[in-house]
Order: sequence, then C-alpha cells, then structure tokens
Amino acid sequence: MPRLQSAGVIAFRRREGGLEVFLVHPGGPFWQRKDDGAWSIPKGEFDEGEAPKAAACREFTEETGFTLPDQLIALTPIAQSRGKVVHPFAVEVELDADAIRSNTFELEWPPRSGSKREFPEVDRAAWFGVANAQRKILAGQRPILDELVQRMKLGR
Repeated sequence: MPRLQSAGVIAFRRREGGLEVFLVHPGGPFWQRKDDGAWSIPKGEFDEGEAPKAAACREFTEETGFTLPDQLIALTPIAQSRGKVVHPFAVEVELDADAIRSNTFELEWPPRSGSKREFPEVDRAAWFGVANAQRKILAGQRPILDELVQRMKLGR
C-alpha cells in the first residue's frame, strides 16, 4: 500500500516586527475548543498522479478561497508520526485572514445521533509572528516553520 501524502503551503509576509506566517484553524466540533497546537498550514492529501506543488495550491484555494502566485518555494518534505509524508511549500504573499472562504465537510453530529451536519474545513485563519506560531502550529508541522525561518535568515 502506498504511503499517504499531503501537500500544503505556509504563506508568509515580512513586517517591521519580523516574519509573520498565515495559519488556519480546522473546523468542526472536535477542534472547536482547541487553540495552541491545533493550527495548521492549509494542506491536504493528494494522489500519486498529482504533482505536490499543484496539490498544495489546490488545497490552499479549497481551504481559504485564495489563489496563490506561482512563485512557491519548495521546502523539505517531512514524515508525520503516522507515516504520512507532507510536501510543504512557502510563498510570500499578502492575504486578508478575515476574508477566507473554506470548503465544507459533512459529519454525523452529535455522534450516533443520525443527524448529519455540514462544517467548514477551516473555521478561521490568522497571521502570527514566529514565536506565537511556534505555539499555535501542530507539533508535527513545526519543522516546516523552522525551515522557513532559517531560510529567511539566510536570505534564500
């Protein structure tokens, strides 16, 4: 069985106070009251026939409603704890976090109720300075943030 793969984009911008990154908070009842360690880069799974860069752009658009410029910076793929490989990309871009429009998913809620409800895949987005982003981002995605910060320090 092939390994599950996903691709995503960490958007960033430079401010007087330093680098800021754009993260999204997952929608749905499970994540509703979680904050620190719950935010993510917009990302999702893709099939073997799709290029990681194309998948990353598609997922970003599905989860935020924004279309990205073509100048994506490929970052180092990372293996998640359950074996999924994440192909991250970075892009410098200005976005209005309050203007996201996410796709939705259907879930039986409450559990075993027989009632299906629709939830946004992403319920909000925000820009975070690096120190705050380190606290907000999922632990398995911290290496993506670390690599971006290191590359920006080196000017690459």
